[in-house]
Amino acid sequence: MASGKFLRDFWMDILSSQEKLEAVPWLYKKYQLHKKNGYRIVRISGQVQPYHRIHSRDKSTNWNYHLKMYFVIRKKQDIYVEEAEIDCQAIWKNGKLLTHEFREEKTEEIHDEVKYEPIPLERAGSLRFTYDRRSAVRYAERWWDSYNPAYRHFTNDCTNFISQCLRAGGVPMWGAPNRGKGWWYNDRSWSYSWAVAHAFRWYLSGARQGLKVQEMDSPKDLIPGDVICYDFEGDGRWNHNTIVVMKNSEGMPLVNAHTTNSRHRYWSYEDSTAYTPNIKYKFFRIGG
Repeated sequence: MASGKFLRDFWMDILSSQEKLEAVPWLYKKYQLHKKNGYRIVRISGQVQPYHRIHSRDKSTNWNYHLKMYFVIRKKQDIYVEEAEIDCQAIWKNGKLLTHEFREEKTEEIHDEVKYEPIPLERAGSLRFTYDRRSAVRYAERWWDSYNPAYRHFTNDCTNFISQCLRAGGVPMWGAPNRGKGWWYNDRSWSYSWAVAHAFRWYLSGARQGLKVQEMDSPKDLIPGDVICYDFEGDGRWNHNTIVVMKNSEGMPLVNAHTTNSRHRYWSYEDSTAYTPNIKYKFFRIGG
């Protein structure tokens, strides 16, 4: 389609020079983040996937499209690829771009009824298990940019995705059918802690008898299969989660996540549109 070619040409032009990256704030923030950490983005490429078009009466065309980005990150001999999927909207008329919007990174809403009840001590013995980190990471790598049909897909999917990763690693479910209790999922329902970032964060803090979780002081203490929780505004309302899948040469975590689908993203999320200087993190070592 001619309009699809227009989008591809637009992005080829943007990616042709560092100076033009500054026209896209989230992209420039990513460039600055890696530069601050001593890394360079040595190559950027992308794929444009239009999925919805509307022709308006004023003869303008509104396109919604997915942008899949690939970043080759390098520091001396340490080279890895970061990937991301971004939802975009472009409106143009007579071959000229009128507006171009990049959907802001979504964070999960907090509901007053969301809560967590600690696991009762009498249940601890029956929930002992060994956490298979390799399987959890393998799952995170397999499904970071798509959705397992065995589970419901949520609009804000970050916590649902991390829960699936932990389940793939053998973490036991318990608490059904009480949605405010434990951590569980079935075809008809699920616990708040399964799919809501705020409840999941508190589940991890309180689930030390069955699911052994240790809060770590530094991101450097984490290893693949561990979890990071994010409070972007620093107001006590936790709204995002990621899973560590590898570490860079500095020993810092690289994470996978859903909602804004990301692979091998630097853990701090300073390149996110949701980032604020008040951000708070929780670093959790997952164990059995």
